[in-house]
Amino acid sequence: MSILTLDFMIRAMIAAAFTGLAAPVVGTYLVQRRLSLMGDGIGHIAVTGVALGLLTGASPTWTAVGVAIVGAVIIELIREREHANGDLALALLFYGGIAGGVLITGIAGQSAARLQEFLFGSITTMSAGDVWVTMVLAAVVVLIGIGLSPQLFAVAQDQEFARVTGLNIRFYNILVAVLAAVSVTVAMRTVGLLLVSALMIVPVATSQQLTRSFRSTLFGAMLLGLVASFGGLMIATFAADGELAPGPTIVLLALACFALTWPLGIWLRHRRRKAEPCDSLPPLAHETIEEHPHQHGEDCGHEAIQHGDHVDYVHDGHRHAPHGVHYDEH
Repeated sequence: MSILTLDFMIRAMIAAAFTGLAAPVVGTYLVQRRLSLMGDGIGHIAVTGVALGLLTGASPTWTAVGVAIVGAVIIELIREREHANGDLALALLFYGGIAGGVLITGIAGQSAARLQEFLFGSITTMSAGDVWVTMVLAAVVVLIGIGLSPQLFAVAQDQEFARVTGLNIRFYNILVAVLAAVSVTVAMRTVGLLLVSALMIVPVATSQQLTRSFRSTLFGAMLLGLVASFGGLMIATFAADGELAPGPTIVLLALACFALTWPLGIWLRHRRRKAEPCDSLPPLAHETIEEHPHQHGEDCGHEAIQHGDHVDYVHDGHRHAPHGVHYDEH
């Protein structure tokens, strides 16, 4: 019997797929708002939620969801007010979250190994109930993140413009914070609370290397998150006789994808920068010169760049376009 047909492995693959799709959805908006480390802070706070579940006998997933949402809303309100000591308040909140979680876990009589299942992930030990919760929460994140993408993007990109158009800025900012909290708790059994931010952000950073529009970045990040989650689980399962931990393997695979696409991203951006100056010129923004010391053509040896209905040739730091008896110079 193949290991892939075993119940625990089927549950792990389903959880990895849903987590890989959901986490980058929220990560795309966090990157757009330059809040890439927000998921990391929420993960610290969620440790207290997990510990409360262990103490009360309730489901650690649901208690973590509740505490993480409260913490995310507090983070957003502090960030919105932009107090001078806001970063200090956030630091106290983050450190207090993880310290309180460790303390409460000890009071609950649970071992550190039990808490590590949530800190570093334990995807192969998930029960059927855990998988169903992961699927439902991940589906909610994906549906809201994609369904409200025009509004969420407008708020993330330019809040003043969004306010002028009548959008409730505070509502959508808090909504993103809540979605981030849900994503953190969705991924805590897959990659762990201490690594969840990587699964939210790294696929987005990789997708940005290859795409230009926000929507293509969003869907590209979802695809890369799925590849990293599923691929990391497979590598951890079949490599080194199963001695690799799935959570760190997933994150390292995501980082490897970024490292591989980074040179390609540099090349693509270089090409775009070369093309944009001519493409952005108005139709009549030309200087004409009657003579030019070099005759440009297909075999002249200078780089040719398509510009509208004609071709420009790069020469001595300028772009020249032969037009009949004269040249246009950009």
